[in-house]
Amino acid sequence: MGDRADVWQGTLALMVLKTIEAMGPIHGYGIARRIEQTSGDVLSLNYGTLYPALLKLEQEGAIASEWGASENNRKAKFYKLTRAGRKRLEQEAREWQQTTAIVARFLKPGEEPA
Repeated sequence: MGDRADVWQGTLALMVLKTIEAMGPIHGYGIARRIEQTSGDVLSLNYGTLYPALLKLEQEGAIASEWGASENNRKAKFYKLTRAGRKRLEQEAREWQQTTAIVARFLKPGEEPA
């Protein structure tokens, strides 16, 4: 395994929302592990970044949380998507796809913009 990269600015909320959508209610440690796993262990998720992002998403109404027991029977806060979170996920995914399509145009050698 090579060097691990930090999560790109502006993508964490999208990755968190998509992870919760895919996994259902999940605790913060599970979200971090899933994001790292999905990246092929290329991304490194700093907990000092994840938990403030979860708090912000919760304050904005995109996710809701409740306390429960983790797989090893420890107390953990589980996060789930709200209706507003599903709408935000759809919007952010569209915006990300548009952004990556634009950047891809710059990376194709010899092609002029349409």
